[in-house]
Amino acid sequence: MSETSAYQGATATPYEPGFGDYVQLLKPRVMSLVVFTALVGLLVAPVSLHPVEAFSAILFIALGAGASGALNMWWDADIDAVMKRTAKRPVPAGRVQAGEALAVGLGLSGISVVMLGLATNLAAAGLLAFTIFFYAVVYSMWLKRSTPQNIVIGGAAGAFPPMIGWVAATGSVSVEAILMFALIFMWTPPHFWALALFMKEDYHAAGVPMLTVTHGRKATRAHILAYTILLVPVALGAAVTQVGGPLTLAVAVVLNAGFVIGAVRLWRRDEVMAQADNYAAEKAFFRFSLLYLFLHFAAFLAEAALKSAGLGGW
Repeated sequence: MSETSAYQGATATPYEPGFGDYVQLLKPRVMSLVVFTALVGLLVAPVSLHPVEAFSAILFIALGAGASGALNMWWDADIDAVMKRTAKRPVPAGRVQAGEALAVGLGLSGISVVMLGLATNLAAAGLLAFTIFFYAVVYSMWLKRSTPQNIVIGGAAGAFPPMIGWVAATGSVSVEAILMFALIFMWTPPHFWALALFMKEDYHAAGVPMLTVTHGRKATRAHILAYTILLVPVALGAAVTQVGGPLTLAVAVVLNAGFVIGAVRLWRRDEVMAQADNYAAEKAFFRFSLLYLFLHFAAFLAEAALKSAGLGGW
């Protein structure tokens, strides 16, 4: 196995892994975002599932997300070990063996895909299988270590959950599902590049060709601004579809105005300014990006609730 494969130094554990170690293996924070966006995609779809079917769909989508996380931790344990942000993850920290992480990832992949197909439809199961493959193989094994566009292309993996939820309910893809996908896809680069601005040394030490490493922080700031501007029409476009409405449009206008203002602020900063306040603006932009995505999808959900009460929608 090559140096870019699973981390060999983390194959021995000093104790039996606990339940919490395996939970951390599944990247629960990432899983929570996946579950939320998938749930929104399912609930705003024009076809309603039986509550048991809906719960099963979200459960198996969550397991698929956890499988992706486990496979990513297995493969990336060597670079996780040298990055401060990830060094305490179960595999590099030695709490879970690399082989166990691989087994968990593969096992959950199979279970989640098969059970989602049985609970909903084959289209949703196929999309979930492709998402796991894309994140584990296309992003983790190929893009992440080979190109500064890693997070741009690889961001598709995190953008699929609302589409999977929609397909689980309807059995097909529509413009609304595509725009929810596009919203996350276009949001991902500025979100992660903001993180990379104040975590550049981590990526440099790990040899990950993040844009901050290959092109520098100045170019990264310009890219954040460009992608943030390109994100605006996507967000506004989603707000005027059948999953949107006046509330969603108002939320989109406010959030995107704030996001653009924040991106402009980052673009105007130089390293002297950033280092002087310990990258305060960059960290604030990163935190706001999380709120940005959550509130967009919460607005979709609120609009659906208003529609069911005969108050929302176009």
